Amino acid sequence: MPQNGREENGYDPEDDRNVNHDNGKHKELGELSVERLFENQEVPSWRKQLTVRAFVVSFVLSILFSFIVMKLNLTTGIIPSLNVSAGLLGFFFVKTWTKLLRKSGLLKQPFTRQENTVIQTCVVASSGIAFSGGFGSYLFGMSERIAKLSTNTHDFKNPSLEWIIGFLFVVSFLGLFSVVPLRKIMVIDFRLTYPSGTATAYLINSFHTPQGAKLAKKQVRELGKFFSFSFLWGFFQWFYTAGDDCGFASFPSLGLKAYKYKFYFDFSATYVGVGMICPYIVNVSVLVGGILSWGLMWPLIEKRKGDWYSADLPETSLHGLQGYRFRKKDVSSDLPTAGHSSDHVSSQVSYDDKRRTQLFLKDQIPAWFSIGGYVAIAAISTATLPHIFHQLKWYYILVMYIFAPILAFCNAYGTGLTDWSLASTYGKLAIFIIGAWAGASHGGVLAGLAACGVMMNIVSTASDLMQDFKTGYLTLASPRSMFVSQLIGTAMGCIISPCVFWLFYKAFDDIGQLGSQYPAPNAVVFRNMALLGVDGFSSLPRNCLLLCYVFFGAAILINFIRDLAGKKWRQFIPLPMAMAIPFYIGSYFTIDMCVGSLILFVWEKINKAKADAFGPAVASGLICGDGIWTLPASILALAGVKPPICMKFLSRGTNIRVDNFLTPQG
Repeated sequence: MPQNGREENGYDPEDDRNVNHDNGKHKELGELSVERLFENQEVPSWRKQLTVRAFVVSFVLSILFSFIVMKLNLTTGIIPSLNVSAGLLGFFFVKTWTKLLRKSGLLKQPFTRQENTVIQTCVVASSGIAFSGGFGSYLFGMSERIAKLSTNTHDFKNPSLEWIIGFLFVVSFLGLFSVVPLRKIMVIDFRLTYPSGTATAYLINSFHTPQGAKLAKKQVRELGKFFSFSFLWGFFQWFYTAGDDCGFASFPSLGLKAYKYKFYFDFSATYVGVGMICPYIVNVSVLVGGILSWGLMWPLIEKRKGDWYSADLPETSLHGLQGYRFRKKDVSSDLPTAGHSSDHVSSQVSYDDKRRTQLFLKDQIPAWFSIGGYVAIAAISTATLPHIFHQLKWYYILVMYIFAPILAFCNAYGTGLTDWSLASTYGKLAIFIIGAWAGASHGGVLAGLAACGVMMNIVSTASDLMQDFKTGYLTLASPRSMFVSQLIGTAMGCIISPCVFWLFYKAFDDIGQLGSQYPAPNAVVFRNMALLGVDGFSSLPRNCLLLCYVFFGAAILINFIRDLAGKKWRQFIPLPMAMAIPFYIGSYFTIDMCVGSLILFVWEKINKAKADAFGPAVASGLICGDGIWTLPASILALAGVKPPICMKFLSRGTNIRVDNFLTPQG
């Protein structure tokens, strides 16, 4: 992992012959502080950290990462941290750029770690809108497609580029201004870890030492190999998907009975990569959740059909089996992706802290600017949003904006401690409060979903910015350059993400349908929550609420035991939040993630140094290649080009009946 001391200090995991020779040098380097390695390098001013090439590269990477996040949003809703991938790819692109300019004699400004941090910040801010924009949750949940899957088919607002872009522009910047005055308290006074931000900073620092640049080149080479493999594998699979339930993604690898209950390996390079990035405990937890739900609970509840719920209800009805699945799912879409820690910082932290604190406090962002910006944008937003959603009254918005900074602080603080963003949880809180306030007769469903969007955007961007402040603190990037980069990245995301979503929306007619390639499970969940907020619990099927209470209590008990258990035993106790994810969408992706975990586990046993150094690069390549394949796949679908083959798997009895039907009689 990036925080590994050997990687930072130039240990080459590919050169096993020099291990013993390097041990003495490695120990000597390990005793140096990070900033002493860079003390002879001048730190550029905050304006010089914001280069044109940085934002050109950020724009290209933002498109790539938006496709990746959008695909994840519309399939399972699990989004791994992409900070490390953004830092790595940003280094590769600009390093290649500067190398070409140096050869031609046109290089005017060297590539610094501060500029690398600006790129990472901009890309993460832009691609983050693909999550907080609600394209796989509250925003798509407003559409007619999702409304048809619920009990309320009347209150809907179909997506269009114009209002989506306008909505995002008036709500996405508030979170940035809400937490700026707290940056010193969070980063310096509280010394919050912000694990992903810290890991990204150590990765960027390691790139920009002479030894680190050598290792980074090898990491990028590995990323490129697996990017190509993943992309070509997606292309190959496409040929066999001419109909519903066709192709490798519908391969009943564990048998047809297991396939019926969504236990199968679907050959997704994306989720194998996600499994390699996520900690083992997350992958095991989702597998346990899948076994508990689809292996035990749903088959047992199905036997109560006609008793606990009406036998005539469709599978997607909240009043039927779907209601039980829905009540179990109450999770954040952002899972922790690494157990990063800053415990490995060298003994000379006093020098590092002094240097970093001095530069972090040098470029102040005035409090009047952040407070004035928040008030001004809130005023514009309060006046604008009722024109986009007439159900969302101005006084609903005003009340949300009064309490939003408090919730933004809570989310930023929690993210700093655990790397878990609870943005969707705060959004769900807004759904219930505003939806109940508005009432069913006054468009409470749409009002609740729109309020969810307002709250999610504020708290999500607030935690992202504070994470980037931490990265900037550790790489000596100015808070001003971080803030400007976040603003520009957010503006990019407000345009790029809706366009990417629109491509998916127009290319795939079955998007949002259960069992389709892009089921958008969170969209149904968020709409059902809005319905529950206005209809009350009486609409749920029999014993659903009792089961909800039981699982709620069990989750609290498990978390309590985890907190009491020592570090040695905590790693063996599943995470309830991760266990909840497969309850709704099935266990197929958990098999993929566990395969990714197994690959990494075996790799670490064979050669831990290589696995630590190249594991994140391999995982990023698998995710990026499969993610970017969705672009040509979408273009082919829009152009009306269909795959030539349908590869479908049938039972022996069904196959005999099909053969008899197709065989001419007489």
